[in-house]
Parts: sequence; C-alpha cells; structure tokens
Amino acid sequence: MTTAGDIMHRGAQWIPAHENLDRAAQLMRELNVGALPISDENERLCGILTDRDIVVGCVAMGHDPARVTAGDMAKGTPRWIDADADVGDVLREMREHQIRRLPVIHDKRLVGMISEADLVRHLAKDQIASWAEGVYATTASH
Repeated sequence: MTTAGDIMHRGAQWIPAHENLDRAAQLMRELNVGALPISDENERLCGILTDRDIVVGCVAMGHDPARVTAGDMAKGTPRWIDADADVGDVLREMREHQIRRLPVIHDKRLVGMISEADLVRHLAKDQIASWAEGVYATTASH
C-alpha cells in the first residue's frame, strides 16, 4: 500500500500565524515553494498560505504585506492527511475539497506536504487524470 508519507515532499515548514506576509514570501523563496501551512501558537494547522494569496489577497488589494499576517489570510477549515493514510484517501481528500496542496501530519506534527508535482512523480497516469478531472473540472464551472 502506498501511503501519504511515501509520496509527500519532506521538510515542509510552518509559517506561524503571527508572521507578516513579507516574511512568508521570503520563506517561500528560501524553500522554493508556493504554499506554507499556517500554524497557531500551539503548532496546530490553522490554514494554508499560497503565493497567490499574498499577491491577490494582499498586494493587489493595496495592503502592506509587512502589516498583514499569515493568520489574517487563513480562511475556512484547513484540510490535512495522516502520513499513514492510503494514497486513495489522499486523492479523495484533495478531489472532494478541490485542493492542490495537502499538509501531511504524523503524531500531531507537520512532516510533509503533498502537491500536484508529488502526485505526478509517484502516481499512475490514470490516477492523476481522475484526480485532475475532479479538482479542475469542478473548479472551472464556478
């Protein structure tokens, strides 16, 4: 059985909710990633911040990224998957919630992230096609 832990990108890092978006952008550049999980003061997942969130939700709205925090941008219920979950559960979670990145948690700790690139590297073409159809086809109709 292939698990979330098998396909995830290791070394994911939190951005604390109190950190400003300018620091988040710097961390994204340093890590060469387009998204960071947001943690509360207890290192619990409270959201995901994307580079697009920073640009569209802050900069394009005329806000100063040095004054807006990652926590200000956290919206909705964050989704995650256990490291031991089957890859079918990973795909289902991402499809059902129309998400392209999924934090991986083990023993209440962030251990990795699963992105589209991870799916492409580890899954069969038919699995990827089914996932993409579920995520993108529904998104395009909104």
